[in-house]
Amino acid sequence: MSGAGAFAHPLLRAATPETWIAEACTLPDVLLIDHANCEKKAASTALALMFAYAEDLELTDKMSRLAREELRHYEQVAKLIGALKIAPQRLAPGRYAAQLRRLVAREEPAREVDLMICGAFIEARSCERFAALGAAIASPLDDLFRGLHEAESRHFQLYLDLGRRAAGRAGLNVDQRIAAFAACEAQLITDPDPLFRFHSGPPQQASVAARQVRGSD
Repeated sequence: MSGAGAFAHPLLRAATPETWIAEACTLPDVLLIDHANCEKKAASTALALMFAYAEDLELTDKMSRLAREELRHYEQVAKLIGALKIAPQRLAPGRYAAQLRRLVAREEPAREVDLMICGAFIEARSCERFAALGAAIASPLDDLFRGLHEAESRHFQLYLDLGRRAAGRAGLNVDQRIAAFAACEAQLITDPDPLFRFHSGPPQQASVAARQVRGSD
């Protein structure tokens, strides 16, 4: 999945490093708890976009459906956390989403385009990681991640289509913005990361689970 020189993706420039996959296999509790947080955030993002662009009925319809699906995914993950008797905990925030969102324009119409592109990259990385984890991690997590892979593929394409649509209406160059986000995202995924998270880069050192309690990503 992450072999050098063999990676090809319509958005992503870099595959998940093997060292991140190895770390994920040793920290399934943190992986699941953080992913549950990701699903809640994905639903929250979709709802926020419904309010931000309430006049766009096509967008609000798609985001409403997306929010419901993300919450169903959260319920799946939460059910597995309970079944595995994993103790819930708050996790300190990771850097990934916050760093990507720093690229989002402050003013419209560029802001809408950037928000959609940012969402596309987050969902695309989730999709790529589910595929990698489904082939590497032990049961029952492998079944969960294989099942979520297809949904995330649809989600990133939805955000990308909405970004292209918004750019077309505004006369903006969407490919330039995609390239900017792609470069940032690839660096975040390949640079050493002090915290292990679902969207983190390769571990800066051996397991850092002991330093991860506090806040939520």
